[in-house]
Amino acid sequence: MNTKKALLLFILAALFLAACGSASPKTDSGSFKETVLARYPELKTQKMTTAKVKRVVDGDTFQLENGDKVRMIGCNTPETVKPDSPVEAYGKEASDYTKKRLTGATVYLFNDAGDTDKYGRQLRYVFIEGEPVMYNELLLREGYANVMTIQPNVMFSDRFVKAEREARSENKGLWSIKKSPSPAKTGDSHNEDSGKNQEDANQTAACAAPQIKGNINSKKEKIYHVPGSSSYEQTRAETMFCTENDAKKAGYRKAG
Repeated sequence: MNTKKALLLFILAALFLAACGSASPKTDSGSFKETVLARYPELKTQKMTTAKVKRVVDGDTFQLENGDKVRMIGCNTPETVKPDSPVEAYGKEASDYTKKRLTGATVYLFNDAGDTDKYGRQLRYVFIEGEPVMYNELLLREGYANVMTIQPNVMFSDRFVKAEREARSENKGLWSIKKSPSPAKTGDSHNEDSGKNQEDANQTAACAAPQIKGNINSKKEKIYHVPGSSSYEQTRAETMFCTENDAKKAGYRKAG
């Protein structure tokens, strides 16, 4: 073999190895989005953005690197800061879980009919890069949150109620028989967001108390209960509504 042929073979081998090296696996945002949409086809027509999480405020709220805050749609974790009161049961656990999963993570954010709440927080369905299970749903399924339905963002309300019911039946997290309040800590890092508990209380009540409770009975019937009704106090809400009209739009009927 002459020198020119040897040199040519060497160059071809080098190019082949380089090509193989460049084919190392990388996260393909396009294919990941397709995986998400295959699992949640309702999102196919919704706007999607990607961002990196800077810090977690609490179990259901976090801040992006650009400073925007995101509030997860359809779920509500217990408060971690409440003036003159202990931290709510399982609040610290929910906050720590979200901190561990989301801090520094790249997330895919999908909107519903509404874009932001009255506090300027983006209302989104959240996916961690590489994990096609929606994080909002995961919080409910693992017992870190309860359902909070607020019009017009109701795309997955039935799915979320089912996830919460599964967590209850398995006594997970919030629904654990042995659950107990987490102790409040002085100087907790959440103090800078101490107003958040009032914000979410207002949001859950939909700007006007009293609240309307939605419940699904053993016959799978969707029923809502208004304050003052005979069974209101005994009803364990699975979904909260702003108005009776909102409840009816979601397929619920008024309790007899």
